[in-house]
Amino acid sequence: MENPFPGMDPYLEAPNMWPDVHHHVMVAVRDQLQAQLSTAYSVGLAPYTALENIAIAAVRKTDVDAEMAEHDPPKTKRAPLVLPTMMVVPVEYARIEIRMVRSHTLVTVIELLSPANKRPSFDGAHVYEQKRQEIFCSTANLLEIDLLRAGQRPQMIGELPDAPYFIFLSRMQRRPNVEIWPLALREPIAPIPVPLRFPDTPVVLDLGKAIHKTYAQAHYNLDINYHKPPPAPAFSPTDATWIADRLRAKGFRD
Repeated sequence: MENPFPGMDPYLEAPNMWPDVHHHVMVAVRDQLQAQLSTAYSVGLAPYTALENIAIAAVRKTDVDAEMAEHDPPKTKRAPLVLPTMMVVPVEYARIEIRMVRSHTLVTVIELLSPANKRPSFDGAHVYEQKRQEIFCSTANLLEIDLLRAGQRPQMIGELPDAPYFIFLSRMQRRPNVEIWPLALREPIAPIPVPLRFPDTPVVLDLGKAIHKTYAQAHYNLDINYHKPPPAPAFSPTDATWIADRLRAKGFRD
């Protein structure tokens, strides 16, 4: 089935789904760009590992579990409630790098932000901000895609408008100014430019197309319970009503 939303599906933000969503979207973005680049450029995925808080699915009960319960002292009371907890686990992500073929000079970096990039802590957003500053001090362009409503946005001077998602583009020639695209929940995502080395014309990134392609190929509709609200943070009552109406209209809710 197709993505029921015109742009980003907020249900894809679920922490247990995001690593897979991140991988497939970045592959789709890379393939889009590769088809447009001349032979002077190469584009590839640069993998990295981040520590994420993810709810791990409980393993199936075994005979060993039953034996352990039976060996509890007879006068003790069994716990009335058992719930899974969040676990910090290493997660593989990747950024996209566009480079010159002959010199291997880094031209453009594309980041699809992860929860670790936005976590307000020294090992989260602080580390990511340091990486941003390194790129700002280089000759490379930086394109940041933020499809997660939770967490800390990339640091800017001035307030950002009220929007669930954002795209930030820092062109080397225009620093310190950053171009910003607020992405609305109810509208398709318009294509944006991906800058190359001057005077080469930027290539086009159709992020909305990449998201819809990822959703269809990965069959995410089979894993998502659309009868529940989207992952936190909660939407406003107006947006929540729109989401419910949209899902019913698309046949994802009764």
